[in-house]
Amino acid sequence: MRYLHTMVRVKDLEATMDFFKLLGLEETRRHDSDAGRFSLIFMAPPGQPECPVELTWNWDGDDALPSDSRHFGHLAYEVDDIHATCQHLMDNGVTINRPPRDGRMAFVRSPDNISVELLQKGDALAPAEPWASMENTGHW
Repeated sequence: MRYLHTMVRVKDLEATMDFFKLLGLEETRRHDSDAGRFSLIFMAPPGQPECPVELTWNWDGDDALPSDSRHFGHLAYEVDDIHATCQHLMDNGVTINRPPRDGRMAFVRSPDNISVELLQKGDALAPAEPWASMENTGHW
């Protein structure tokens, strides 16, 4: 058995792709189905095409899409510098729902409300501002 991908349904494909690009993922492949009227976009960290998230976008909308995608849990990515990653995301308008107060873990949400966990590679970084005193925002 081997891992293939995690699939999430999205309402705004461009906004969601832009979000995952901010995380550093890149499009690795795409399938557009004219007959089914949907697109599957696979995005993965550079050099890791075997670890994609599959963005499923229904061209005519998706009324069945839940308002809160937490039922599946979250996506998790290891980052080289959690402080720099969170600053980059915040500078680009992403809310840091659970700041990396411990220098180890943070949570953000995609435009479709998908929870994304960020984990520091290796040992935790030393606590630093503004993260050390930042409160949680919303739910994660």
